[in-house]
Amino acid sequence: MLKVSYSFFHKDPNFCNIEHEVKKVESAGVDYLHLDVMDGHFVPNVLLGHDIVRSIRGITELPFDVHLMVDNPDNHVEQFAEAGSDIILVHAEACTHLHRTIQRIKKLGKKAGVALNPATPLSVIEYVLNDLDMVLVMTVNPGFYGQTFIPAMFAKISKLRKSIEELGLNVEIEVDGGINQETAKLAVKAGANVLVVGSALANQKDVRKAVETFKNLG
Repeated sequence: MLKVSYSFFHKDPNFCNIEHEVKKVESAGVDYLHLDVMDGHFVPNVLLGHDIVRSIRGITELPFDVHLMVDNPDNHVEQFAEAGSDIILVHAEACTHLHRTIQRIKKLGKKAGVALNPATPLSVIEYVLNDLDMVLVMTVNPGFYGQTFIPAMFAKISKLRKSIEELGLNVEIEVDGGINQETAKLAVKAGANVLVVGSALANQKDVRKAVETFKNLG
């Protein structure tokens, strides 16, 4: 089943009224809230700390899909688990011992995911794929809003889907960056089943209809 994960990291995020923003997309039928965490080191921007995640947790029961764009994620996973994360995604590029980090997330009772930058090959998760609940294929380079979807990622998504099916695994493939109806359709065709969408929802007058449009692509 195709899922939609709403991202606050878009052109005009309503951080002044987070509750209103959350309730709007919740009532529209999104499946996850995608919360980007940036430390100013792994990526240039700084966004969302565990205290904000905890605050948002208090206003919704939607599953939190928390994307840690941070150096040394082992120093942060426990705080974000306690703050109310449901799925914790770490970057393979930021983990010294990826398997250890994944196991730590699972011991905290959370689902574990790995994010891959566009230039990072799938081979880095070959030996941990069966431990994962989600793989996030970054379809732009992380850290900045408004980038264009990188077309080479369609082949990457397709190759990952093939590996997951050959191994008989239940691993979601999430895509993030430059997602609109056109790129989403191609990403889903390639094998993605979770779409991270920001402004393509937030800028719509009828958010429910926009969510349904994305979900109907699957």
